Amino acid sequence: MKIRRVLATAVALAVTTPAVLLSVTPAAADTKPAAPSQTQTQTQNKQSKPSIKELEKAAAEAQKAYDKAVKAKADAHVKLEETLAALKSTHPLAVAAKAAEQAAKDAAAAKTTADQAVTDAKAVVDALPETATEEERTAAANALSEAEATAKTAAAAKTAADTKSAEAEEAVTDARVEAFRVYGVVSRALTDALAAKTAADQALAKAIKEAEEGQECEPELDLTADVTGLPSTLVAGTTTAFSIRVTNGSDRHMDEIIAYAGVHATDRSGLKDTGEFFRLQWSTASSPKWQNINKHNYIDAIGALKPGAHADVKLRLTVDKAAPAGNGVAFIAADFFNEDGSCGGAPGADMYEFDVKAAGAKPGKPADAKPVTTEKPGKNGTGLEPQGTTSSTPVKTGANGNLAATGSSSATPSIALAGGAAVALGAAAMFVVRRRKAGSDA
Repeated sequence: MKIRRVLATAVALAVTTPAVLLSVTPAAADTKPAAPSQTQTQTQNKQSKPSIKELEKAAAEAQKAYDKAVKAKADAHVKLEETLAALKSTHPLAVAAKAAEQAAKDAAAAKTTADQAVTDAKAVVDALPETATEEERTAAANALSEAEATAKTAAAAKTAADTKSAEAEEAVTDARVEAFRVYGVVSRALTDALAAKTAADQALAKAIKEAEEGQECEPELDLTADVTGLPSTLVAGTTTAFSIRVTNGSDRHMDEIIAYAGVHATDRSGLKDTGEFFRLQWSTASSPKWQNINKHNYIDAIGALKPGAHADVKLRLTVDKAAPAGNGVAFIAADFFNEDGSCGGAPGADMYEFDVKAAGAKPGKPADAKPVTTEKPGKNGTGLEPQGTTSSTPVKTGANGNLAATGSSSATPSIALAGGAAVALGAAAMFVVRRRKAGSDA
């Protein structure tokens, strides 16, 4: 069956404007690019598509930017660890905070001594006998007055020392926050570079496939694949059951439906692919026996769908007990193929994020994983519509059927860029292409 290709507007825009994300300032890295106006989009749609050579150049440039971003993040992580360690001992702010803390303790001790001197002086005054001389009474009163003055001075010194100590500790805290902020900027730059890289890779792969087949699929946003029952937290050594409901929300009959499901995971650092510890299986009403997801991550036992009809796919995800704590994502999508050669589907895959806890951990009461929200091309091919999905980023599959890692980008949970979503975007580089190819081979 021949397949028509879809070169999504959002991808075309990303490729025709190659990313140079690492050259921006931190402030610019925090700023999201403005969406193109409808007039700009329509004008670009009228222009000829970029050639394969141009797309190869854009993909190469995006790869270079991504590689630089990976190195920048690795360097920033080392710097972050060094700064955090220094702020515990050798950093000037840490040294000042320690000295201020000791000064506050000394001032508190001095105040305690001065307060006791006042108490003792009052006791002497109170203990004077009626037969005490005027000189004795005067001496006792003077001693009490001096003790009270000393106590007042000690109290003021303690207040000042406490304030200085608190300010010094606050300065250390601010330095920690700033260190994480700087690391977060670099992490976000890597996320942007990775998104640009995957968009460029996808556009190139689509252009090559389109040239081979000479046809294009139609975008069909009314064919949806919704996940239910996938928790936001998984524990190593357990099996989780969830499902996909594929719905034909269009007004046309679809002869064959193929669903797609893949899982990608990393450890907490986001630097190590842990996909080998995950096994995804499926079953349907027509194929009730559990089957492993194949190397193309597709499920071809759904059959046809009438307008408004839906079909359910049962899934179960087993996480090996040896899996380390980390982050993961599940990619879900669906396509249709008709006997007359027409085909289509949403340009990208929905991405559901989840956390992974080590074996024996208690998951608590996690909520259902939700699709990451970004934007997809509008139905008319112009403009952008918000969707509960990732961008049109295809995913590369490994030989074992798991999604293969293409790089590192996620930050530790205590940093702004938590979770494995950024790495998963990189792993998505060939997902849509593979799922289209899987459909054409079915």
